[in-house]
Amino acid sequence: MTISSRKAALAAVLLASVAFPAAAEPVFNRVASFPVAQNLPGDKDKLSVTSAEIITATDDGNTLIYSDSPLGAIGFIDITDAKAPRAAGALMMDGEPTSVTSSAGKALVAVNTSESTKPSGRLAIVDVATKKIESTCDLGGQPDSIALNKDKTLGAIAIENERDEDVNDGKIPQMPAGDLVVFQVKNGTVDCGTTKHVALTGLAGVAPEDPEPEFVAFNGLNEIALTLQENNEIVIIDANTAQVKTHFTAGSADLSGIDTKRDGALKFSSESKGVLREPDAVKWLDDNRLVVANEGDYQGGSRGFTIFDKTGKVLYESGASFERAVSHIGHYPESRSGSKGVEPEGLEVAKFGDDNYFFLLAERASIVGVYKDTGADPELVQLLPSGISPEGAIAIPQRNLFATANELDLGKDGGARSHVMIYERSEGERAYPQIVSAEKDGNPIGFAALSGLAAVPGKPGMLYAVSDSVLGSQPTIYTIDASKKPAVITDALVVKRDGTPAQKLDIEGIAAAADGSFWLASEGYSERLVPHALYNVNAKGDIKAEIALPKEFAANEIRYGFEGVAIVGTGDDATLWMAVQREWGDDEKGFVKLVSYNPKKKEWGAVRYPLDKTENGWVGLSEISAHGDSVYIIERDNLVGDAAKLKKLYKVAISDLKPGKLGGELPVVRKTEAHDFIGDLKSATNGYVLDKLEGFAFDASGKAYGVTDNDGVSDSSGETLFFPVNLTATN
Repeated sequence: MTISSRKAALAAVLLASVAFPAAAEPVFNRVASFPVAQNLPGDKDKLSVTSAEIITATDDGNTLIYSDSPLGAIGFIDITDAKAPRAAGALMMDGEPTSVTSSAGKALVAVNTSESTKPSGRLAIVDVATKKIESTCDLGGQPDSIALNKDKTLGAIAIENERDEDVNDGKIPQMPAGDLVVFQVKNGTVDCGTTKHVALTGLAGVAPEDPEPEFVAFNGLNEIALTLQENNEIVIIDANTAQVKTHFTAGSADLSGIDTKRDGALKFSSESKGVLREPDAVKWLDDNRLVVANEGDYQGGSRGFTIFDKTGKVLYESGASFERAVSHIGHYPESRSGSKGVEPEGLEVAKFGDDNYFFLLAERASIVGVYKDTGADPELVQLLPSGISPEGAIAIPQRNLFATANELDLGKDGGARSHVMIYERSEGERAYPQIVSAEKDGNPIGFAALSGLAAVPGKPGMLYAVSDSVLGSQPTIYTIDASKKPAVITDALVVKRDGTPAQKLDIEGIAAAADGSFWLASEGYSERLVPHALYNVNAKGDIKAEIALPKEFAANEIRYGFEGVAIVGTGDDATLWMAVQREWGDDEKGFVKLVSYNPKKKEWGAVRYPLDKTENGWVGLSEISAHGDSVYIIERDNLVGDAAKLKKLYKVAISDLKPGKLGGELPVVRKTEAHDFIGDLKSATNGYVLDKLEGFAFDASGKAYGVTDNDGVSDSSGETLFFPVNLTATN
């Protein structure tokens, strides 16, 4: 990947939220977020696992239909008003739906009915209006992807008979072999007598007796492109004759400028040569060109996408450009560095107006890359947030809509549910990303899990932020230019101990001192030998002092410690105030400590802070920041989506901060609500309310900002919301 290509990818990202004049090109923005658990049948537990995987739309574009494998159902969403989607119920399928498409008021559903090592499945024809199964066709094996041709007279289903990864370490071949089923369609109905099986054995070079077909797509000539993912092969079939026309290897790609080590650091300077592409989804860009998403599932996965012609000639290879663009917006999953990175998996292709687009879904980065198909090198025009683990997508150009199905459901763990996200193409600003990183030394500044904010003294519009334990081997202080839109991380300073990146830190708060040094609050985790502590770091990032907690305080420690630090006062009277997230062992329930430390006098103290109450989840503090005559404190619950009720900013008068002695009776402070963030979190990108609002600060001019922690894209949508906070609107 050339330097110019890298810069082009970055430029696309940095432009992603710039306002355009009225005559500018329309953009995609999310307009609604639908939790598919709303479609759970009444006899199911509300925390039953659901999943939106493959998604389609009725011909009129008013109803979305998605496959829900863990529920064993297909779900329906009424999007007559796309900005206010409504639950339209679910239909149990007596099996595992693997894929779905739609025609003439019918849903065609591929259903896996396999038991043990005997693959089986059927095609079910569902009337959308009545939500009843009208007929079924036996498929003779376990189905995966389903597709229809352009005039919806022919269909195809990949019969994968997928390998069992617990058998022989997941190695192939594993029999029986899969194949491709082709069938005729009339008015949305299938005559089972028209089904034909296309044999695929003997084609691939990895395991020719076990093709493992994955994904199907039609072009306008009734030719089918079919990926054999584990075999790293692409097959072209004539649907009219049900005969293989040609096949070719998907080949390999050389990657440079990537992160290849799962080591708690983001370093995009490594390379990997000869990586097998192993494509998952495939779509035709026209009758001669096809694009594949190179997820990998066996021995490869080249982290991007490739455009071929139907003879197998590579017309464009993305290399690492997509993954690097993703890293610039904080969505890179460091935990997948040693494997397949962002894992591009799904694809959709559509024409909106005069523009041809393809949409690339990255499962592990929870992002959608929107590319304009130029006929030559494609142009990355947007990166869209997509919930957790996007699996499928559908474009509805006649309504200027696009939707994604996101498969991961974390409801039983108190996390986000599986969602369907709806986007609209219209004139206006790009709402996401809200913060991006620049390059340093030729590579993206990697960032994740921003967990604290502080002003850069004397520089309006400039802020510092810190990363938490997600980047445990690369604790970092980031410099942010908040005057830009989106905000730009312009520099990164690694915190060091004895000249090397410091270990055993979980930085949750930062305060910038007048002398150019920093105070960092680290949340401890004794079971992992991470101490609760304060750190004084000089302007070069070197730790100059580590202040351990006094025994009166440490004796009652729990996992949830300091979540912010602020400096109150000047000179010898300068005092650090730290917000403790949860009640420690000596705290009355519903009260937490604000802890003080005077560096000059080496004196500790604390006051008690009263928490709000909620019916569900826990409540704690996430940040403390000083401004004027008050300290400002983020108080939140640990809930997401519709369950989230408390994401507020309170202020406490500095005159009320009269610390008592640790271990003794502590005074209780009074708090005043300064802002409710729920509206900000809902309206920012029209997604669900995020859990971790963890940073808040005033810049040198007194302008307020907030930021969310994206948990390093681990069981998270990966979204980082960075936004100005209008306190006058609520005061």
